[in-house]
Amino acid sequence: MTDRCEVSVVRRPGLTLSGEDGLTALLAAYHARTEAEKAYHLRTEAERGTAVTEVGPLPARYRAEIADPRTAFADDVVLIAVSGRATVGCLVVTAPDGGRSEIKRLWTVPAFRGLGVASDLLGAALAQAAESGVGRVRLSVWDWRTGAISLYERFGFAVTESWETRDRLVCMERAV
Repeated sequence: MTDRCEVSVVRRPGLTLSGEDGLTALLAAYHARTEAEKAYHLRTEAERGTAVTEVGPLPARYRAEIADPRTAFADDVVLIAVSGRATVGCLVVTAPDGGRSEIKRLWTVPAFRGLGVASDLLGAALAQAAESGVGRVRLSVWDWRTGAISLYERFGFAVTESWETRDRLVCMERAV
């Protein structure tokens, strides 16, 4: 393991088969972890005393991302962090829309956390957004992901009025 990871920007149609396979694994891990967390955190206090024994199937839109990221993110920029030949992190910057892009799917392989992977990905995402000419970047994050919220705040994101209908999602935004 190294102290830092190299961050590579993958643009459409630039995903190679090996890069796409790595992205597929990262997206699968991200969505599985998110669904398990939601199964725990979106329960009542009384229900939290019992173990989560089963997480339902992923929603169709998330299964589609995992099955075919090239199509799911066809208009977006995917950032992939690599260490040696291993794919260790990802982040998606959506195509500009109305002068704004959105950051989605920030994920770092657990063994590589604390090494600056997420910071490198986020820095590269903001650079990508600036290159694309957007004025603002936004994201949403579950309120229990306090480490991620702290990271976003360190990068200048601030909580803003929610555009989400799902409870417990924190919406954040910053100028580019």
